[in-house]
Amino acid sequence: MSIGIVLMGLFVGFLVGLTGVGGAALLTPFLILIGINPLIAVGTDFLYNSITKFFGSVQHFRQKTINFKLVKYLALGSVPSSIIAVTTLHFAGGDKLLQGEIVKHALGYVLMMVAIATVVKTLFSSRFSQSSYSIKPIEDKAKATILLGAILGFIVGLTSVGSGSLFALAMLLFYQLRASELVGTDIAHAFILVTVSSIFHVGFGNVDFLLVTNLLCGSIPGVIIGSSLSAKVPMKPLQTVIGIIIFISGLKLIY
Repeated sequence: MSIGIVLMGLFVGFLVGLTGVGGAALLTPFLILIGINPLIAVGTDFLYNSITKFFGSVQHFRQKTINFKLVKYLALGSVPSSIIAVTTLHFAGGDKLLQGEIVKHALGYVLMMVAIATVVKTLFSSRFSQSSYSIKPIEDKAKATILLGAILGFIVGLTSVGSGSLFALAMLLFYQLRASELVGTDIAHAFILVTVSSIFHVGFGNVDFLLVTNLLCGSIPGVIIGSSLSAKVPMKPLQTVIGIIIFISGLKLIY
């Protein structure tokens, strides 16, 4: 079982390094489809993501590609909202089977949203980069940004999915950021969000630490290999295909 999990981590890490797409949107449904309890899959994925995004955040901090104002406003909404989602889920009748079904169905719908966001971001990103709203200063959009963070943060807290893809699409649509700054800001905010959420999941006993270790053993070399090949592979077709796979995974979880 551990070898299979390591290989799964290797595969997911490879796709993330190669395309920048995937992460929780691929890993969480994979874990559920092989028989991991949905609640454990979500909690484990949060901790796994926290560790991986920490290293990405450090690198972007060094490169000065993080918009800290945007991170602050998004986190003011997303972190409390995510905590509410995690605690609500934990106390949902106290029934692990019920909690698992809630997670599985919520995850299915969110995966379809993420898939659509991935395809839209991949194929049409240039059309959204110069909207009139996006050029307004972040301070003028503070309340709207906090509200946006709260809505998406609740979704992430419930399913572990979307801390990267959904927030990245929102940043693309509503904020004027350089490509490198968008990626860095997205990763830094996601690190804060998933770390706080993972702490609550650990406290509620929803994390399999051995599973996290096995996944990291595979994903770290996978990300390195994928990143080294990323310049040699056409991104848009591959990201579109992965978006379709994520969409099908969402349908599978629901039906």
